[in-house]
Amino acid sequence: MPPLPADHPPSAPDPCPSFTGAAAPYGGGDPYADYRTPGPAGFPFARRTGRSDPVDLADRRLGAAVVAANDEFFADRENLLTPGPAVFDPERFGHKGKIMDGWETRRRRGTGADRPHPRDGDHDWALVRLGAPGVVRGVVVDTAHFRGNHPQAVSVEAALVPGTPSPEELLAPGTAWTALVPRTPVGGHAANGFTVAVERRFTHLRLRQFPDGGVARLRVYGEVVPDPGWLAALGSFDLVALENGGQVEDASDRFYSPAAHTILPGRSRRMDEGWETRRRRDGGHDWIRYRLVERGEIRAVEIDTAYLKGNSAGWASLWLQDGTDGEWTEILPPTRLQPDSGHRFVLERPVTGDRLRLDIHPDGGISRLRVHGTLTPDATTRLHARHRSLTA
Repeated sequence: MPPLPADHPPSAPDPCPSFTGAAAPYGGGDPYADYRTPGPAGFPFARRTGRSDPVDLADRRLGAAVVAANDEFFADRENLLTPGPAVFDPERFGHKGKIMDGWETRRRRGTGADRPHPRDGDHDWALVRLGAPGVVRGVVVDTAHFRGNHPQAVSVEAALVPGTPSPEELLAPGTAWTALVPRTPVGGHAANGFTVAVERRFTHLRLRQFPDGGVARLRVYGEVVPDPGWLAALGSFDLVALENGGQVEDASDRFYSPAAHTILPGRSRRMDEGWETRRRRDGGHDWIRYRLVERGEIRAVEIDTAYLKGNSAGWASLWLQDGTDGEWTEILPPTRLQPDSGHRFVLERPVTGDRLRLDIHPDGGISRLRVHGTLTPDATTRLHARHRSLTA
C-alpha cells in the first residue's frame, strides 16, 4: 500500500474552564468577539483526534429532533439543534420582543408580591430525540448571544425508550431517567461543556434550565450504538454509515469541511455538505480512513460527488483491511470520477474487512461514500454482546 501523505496535526489540547456568571452587554461589532470558549482545542469529547471525528448524536441530519418543550415563548425549541453557530442580529425584533437564534422561554414569577421570585426548583424543559442511539461522552450547552437572559443553571438527563414514543409517554411516571449532568451553573454567551461518564445506551435527553432563560445550541457528543436486531433484519446495509455505527478514524485534510460528512444520511444538497480539501501543491494526495460498524463482507460501493463541480476529486481508489494487523488490499483501483455525479461499483468478488481507506487524487472532495454488504457471523455476535451490556 502506498504511504500516507503527511496529515495536518491538531493543536495541543487546552484545559476546559467552567463558565459561570453573566456576560457583558452587546457593544456592537463582532457579536462573537467576547464569546467564551474552552480554547483552540475545544472540549476533549468534541475534539477531533487521530482516532476518530466526534459524532453529534443530536445532529438534525441524523434525524434528531426537539420533540417537546414546556415553553418557547420568545424563541423556538427547534433552534437548539440547528447546524452551525447561532446567528445574532441586534436589529431583529418581533411582536413578542427580541428574536433570538435559540430556545428562549418567558420570565418565571413567584406566587405573589410577597414572593415575587420563582421557587428554587422551578425550571423549563425540552425533550430531545437523538438522531442515533448511543453512549453519550459529553454535552455542550451553548448560550451564545444570551447574555443577560441565559439560565442560571442547567441539567441533562437521558432515557432509553424503544420505538418512537410520544412526549406524553416520555414524561410518564414509568420512564426511567438517568442524570448525565447534574444541576450546574452556566455562563451567558459561552460554550458550557460537560464530560459524561455513564456507560449506557440512550435514545432521548431532557434538558432542564433553572429557572428560565435561553439556550442557543445543544450538542451531544458520543458513540453510535446500533440495534443489532434491526441490522440483522436488513441483511445487506451500508457498513460505513454513521447512523449504523461507522465512523471516520482519520483524514489527511479537513480544511473546508469534515470528513464525517461523507457518511451522513441522504445526498448532499450543497457543496459544504460533503468533504472538500484544500488544493495540494506537494504532489501528494488526500485520504480518509474509516472504521466499519463491524467486520463485514462488502459487495458494492458508491462514491458520490454531488454539488462538487469544479472541485470534485479527479480519481478515487479504495483499500480494505481485515483486522488491525491485516494487510491493506486494494479493492477499487484508481478510477476517474465525474463532477456532481453518482458512481456505483460492483466488486468482482465479495471482500471481508473492518477498516476502509478512500484515496482521492490529487485533492478536491466527495460528498458521500456508501459501502454495501453484510456482517460476518462473528461480528453479529460481538454487536449483540455490546448492545446487551449497554442496555441491561
